[in-house]
Amino acid sequence: MTELKKTELDALHEALDDEYRSWATYDQVISDFGEVRPFINIREAEARHIQALCSLFISYGITVPKNTWPGQIMQYKTIHEAREASVAAEIENGQMYERLLRSTDRTDILTVFRNLQEASQQRHLAAFQRCVERRSK
Repeated sequence: MTELKKTELDALHEALDDEYRSWATYDQVISDFGEVRPFINIREAEARHIQALCSLFISYGITVPKNTWPGQIMQYKTIHEAREASVAAEIENGQMYERLLRSTDRTDILTVFRNLQEASQQRHLAAFQRCVERRSK
């Protein structure tokens, strides 16, 4: 097994922390407002994203950090406010992956990063944007 460079290790940690934060945020929204869409679907997707990243940690023999975000997430006053914040968070997530893709040339890591970026930008962002647009009409 080839050892990861520091930039690759840092990228994996940053990506996992971001996915942990997203999962905890959507879980908090569901706790506060009930089983509302698209949060329930996207929370499940975030769990799959976490698993994909954890698989990389395991395959490289790296200890998987714990999710420290539950209980640390701000609460939104309205579901609309939560959806607007989620639009911004998904945009930032896409930008983060764009940057992290430059941290490695390892096919397995690049594949996971690209898949997670695509899910964020093509599905999650679009779902939250639709909800925000419907509210503003």
